[in-house]
Amino acid sequence: MTLYSRVRPLAFQLPAETAHDLGKQTLRVAQSTWPTRAALSAAYQYDHPALEVDLFDTTFPNPVGVAAGFDKNAEVTHALRALGFGFVEIGTVTPHPQTGNDRPRLFRLRRDEGMINRMGFNGQGMTQVRDRLEADGTPSFPLGVNIGKMNVSTEREAIEDYRRVFERLSPFADYVVVNVSCPNTPDEFDETSPEHLHTIFETLEAETHTDVPMLVKIGPDEPEEAVLELVDIVQELGLDGIVATNTSTTRDGLESPKREEWGGLSGKPVEDRSTDVIRSIAEHTDGDLPIIGVGGVDSPVSAYEKIRAGASLVQLYTGFVYQGPSTAKRINRGLVALLKRDGFNSIEEAVGADLE
Repeated sequence: MTLYSRVRPLAFQLPAETAHDLGKQTLRVAQSTWPTRAALSAAYQYDHPALEVDLFDTTFPNPVGVAAGFDKNAEVTHALRALGFGFVEIGTVTPHPQTGNDRPRLFRLRRDEGMINRMGFNGQGMTQVRDRLEADGTPSFPLGVNIGKMNVSTEREAIEDYRRVFERLSPFADYVVVNVSCPNTPDEFDETSPEHLHTIFETLEAETHTDVPMLVKIGPDEPEEAVLELVDIVQELGLDGIVATNTSTTRDGLESPKREEWGGLSGKPVEDRSTDVIRSIAEHTDGDLPIIGVGGVDSPVSAYEKIRAGASLVQLYTGFVYQGPSTAKRINRGLVALLKRDGFNSIEEAVGADLE
């Protein structure tokens, strides 16, 4: 029995967002000195050359990252590196601070190993995130920045929101994700329409002076035809990749008491749908469009399934909450064993292995 398995029942007695905030405070303290970071690294990092992934003109030490939403304001990036993750995606970051939706807005679905959140792009805003990255320094692994609009912005104002955050934070980023698929923000216009997407990325390319890779995050709830139409737009725009998928609004098959709360569903309940979307995208693009796979990753097997379906990297959030600080080490060690079993020398060789 691990220490976390003993502590988790106590943490789970607290409201989910309170427990999350306490966990981040603990990580913030743990990363504050070199000896504590070194101790975390010694306990939780697992390095192996087969795990390295070269993507977006950078090297990821392993394919297991932390999804956007966990470290919105770049408060614990160094601790997450020490815990053995291969990258982190901060955000969603907006131009100005936002309080988000009213509490409670984060719910555990313990019977289903999932969570529902309706946070609503709460965060400290781009200026405070930039100041923190300047003060703390960027971590020694790839950093993604997930950017979004203010909840009150019109379609025209949203374009300026993306431009401002991109311009302010892209110098710190190894890649940037435009989040147009969050189910927890006001639905005032179609954020994934071809016209809107064209305007966003044409604006970013024209008004910024950086070659940072740009990706878009898509949701899991659209039919396959709609997903592939969006993929065609992504390729037409010359974007560098897709994050698949965001949280879901479906509630099929759930058993937990909080299952009817509104918001985005994450964790085990969305695992299969997320993997299906990844596979469809990879097949549609002949594996030429990089994919970061998200949804239900909590074990070597769940990560490996997404990799074999076409994801070059994977991310988790809910799995980290349920499995604790040893999650990345356990997944990475297991991935090496699975690669050896199947005769692959690296993660990169296994990407898309299940495609027809």
